[in-house]
Formats: sequence, C-alpha cells, structure tokens
Amino acid sequence: MSRRNVCSPRLPGGKDNMCYMLYMSTDCPDDLSQVSSDLVRFGRPSVQTYSPCPSLLKHEHKWFIGSKSECSCTFRHLCRDSVELGFGEPEDWFPEEQDEIDATHELYGILKDVVERGHGVELLDCWSGDEEKEAESIEVSLAEVPSGHFRLFEGYLFKLKP
Repeated sequence: MSRRNVCSPRLPGGKDNMCYMLYMSTDCPDDLSQVSSDLVRFGRPSVQTYSPCPSLLKHEHKWFIGSKSECSCTFRHLCRDSVELGFGEPEDWFPEEQDEIDATHELYGILKDVVERGHGVELLDCWSGDEEKEAESIEVSLAEVPSGHFRLFEGYLFKLKP
C-alpha cells in the first residue's frame, strides 16, 4: 500500500501517526494559503490541526506545508540514514511516486519565488512528534539545486537562499 493512502497527521483520539511533517518560517507576509493546490497545501500550524510550529524556526510567519495526503508524506524525502545521497533526480533504483515528484516541483517553485523576492525561508522536515528534536541546519542555494533535484531531508533544517 502506498504511504499516501495511509497518512494522516492526527489520528482519532489525538494520537499522531508516523508521517513526515514539513514546517516553514519566513519573513514574507504573504498569505501562502492562497497558492495552495491539491498537491501543496499551506496552513497555519496549531494544536487543533497539526503540532505547533517548532521553536527551531525563527522567522515571524510560520506555516505547515501539507501535501495531497494532508500530512507532508507526498513530497520527495530522504530519510536520515540516506541523506548522504544529497539532492538528485529520481532514480530507477529508488522508486518515487509521480505525485511526490510533482508536489515537490510545485513546492520548489513557490519557495524559489519567495526567496528570489528577498525573503528569508527556513524549512524543517521531520517525523510527526519529532518537531522539537534537534535538527541539522544547512544552507541550500536554490540557484545550485535545480527543481528536478530538490528533495527534503528528514531531521534537517534548510535555510534557503537564492
């Protein structure tokens, strides 16, 4: 069964499922929920919907970025043990769903637009329930990482730059 069919960040009774959760902070005041689509969904993090925004994120405007699956599982991710693979295009030996590729490409375009307009952006990719765990922080230049190569790294805080 595909993970996108079983993901839901909050199960009945308030228990969290094992899902990827993607959080963003930015100094951009735009209402990013206005650019949401079926593949990329921006929402304000709150206890009622998702976990509160992690304290690691320092910019004023905070977002939870969901995907088709409501959680953040339908994006391209590398698990913590595979991060040494870095950024790269999908490979035959590492199957990825087309929805994951399309959603990540769409997300990249939104992020690139915000960064190129001079705004700071931080992204935290983590498992549900791990929002306050220590994360590795790295700068990611979108000029050096093309859209087709972009993917998220579990347990990493990306500080995006043009």
